[in-house]
Order: sequence, then structure tokens, then C-alpha cells
Amino acid sequence: MPPRQQPRRISRELALLSLSQIKGNPEKLEQVDLSELTLAAIRTLTSEVQDTLETASAEVKRGHNQLFQSETRATTVESAKTMIEDALTLTQTAINRLASAVEFPEIVQLATQHEVRQYAIELIATVARRRNDIDQQLEVVLKDWQLKRLAKIDQDILRLAVAEILFLDIPEKVAINEAVELAKRYSDDDGYRFINGVLRRFTDQMKQK
Repeated sequence: MPPRQQPRRISRELALLSLSQIKGNPEKLEQVDLSELTLAAIRTLTSEVQDTLETASAEVKRGHNQLFQSETRATTVESAKTMIEDALTLTQTAINRLASAVEFPEIVQLATQHEVRQYAIELIATVARRRNDIDQQLEVVLKDWQLKRLAKIDQDILRLAVAEILFLDIPEKVAINEAVELAKRYSDDDGYRFINGVLRRFTDQMKQK
């Protein structure tokens, strides 16, 4: 059985995973029920699993082709080995995502469902309503990066954190820590460090203003 989690932590995860699936007028979000949010989150996770496994399969094929080239050289073998290792890492990521998709409905059921839904809707609606403001704030602190060039999951983690700090009165430290935890679950190995750095610059800039 999945461990019981704080309702707002579940809300953040639910909002992150359903953000790209729930479309339309922010005011109409009040009509979206918890089961729709959960289904949207599961669809996001299963879509990621499919994409990740396809990438892993392509890496395995590339490694196989390298190994069976007419002239097998040490560099070719090393290259193939790297491709196979990458494929195994991607496959493990896909398994973890699949486990999350299976567990998510039960995690939601174990929580205070009204509170989970209410805060998830509030997060999604705030990001939808203030998207331009949030993105402009992020572009300033991204330095040599562009927001649209980041992985979609990283973009949304940053948007949720900035929405909490600017518009939902969540303490900066809490918002950043929660964003980092989401990044550890859903971004790559360096994602959470990057997100932590961007949000620290954002809050430092706020203090200077």
C-alpha cells in the first residue's frame, strides 16, 4: 500500500501531471472533479512511459547495429555498451513511471480528497490565468536558457512554484522544497539542481525589488 501523504503534496503532483491535459477557461475548472484530474495525471504518466520505452528500444537497436558491424573495433564496442546502458536506464525510468501511474489512484484515495482537489484546481487555475506573468518572471532569471527549450515537466514544475510564491502566499522555502521533490521524481538527474538554482535566483531577485 502506498504511504499516506500530505494533501497539498498530492495536490502539487496532481496539478503537475494534469496541467498539460486539462484545457479551457480557468473559471470552468471548478466543474472538473477529482477523478478527471487523476485520469489526466495517469494519461501523462503512461504517455511518458511509452515515449521512454520507444527511446530505449531505439538505443538498443543502435547498440545492436554497432556490435554487428563488419569490422568490430574497441571504440565500436564501447559505443554500443554505452547505448545499451542508456537503454537500461531509460527502461528503469519507464518502470518507475508505470509504478507511479498504478499507485496514484490509491494515493489520492488515502488523502483528504476535497482538500486535494481544491488545491490542485487552485494551482492549475492560477497557472492558466497568470501564465504570461509567470513565464516573464522565469525568463528573467533563466539567464542563458529559454523557458520553451526546457523539458516540459521542468517548465511546469517551475510555473507551479512561482505561482505558489507570487499568487498563493506559500512561503518561498516551502515552494522551492516542494518543487525540488517533484523534480527528483519526474525530472532527470540534474533537473532538481537546475530547478533549485532557478527558483533561488527568482526569490533573490524578489528580495532585491
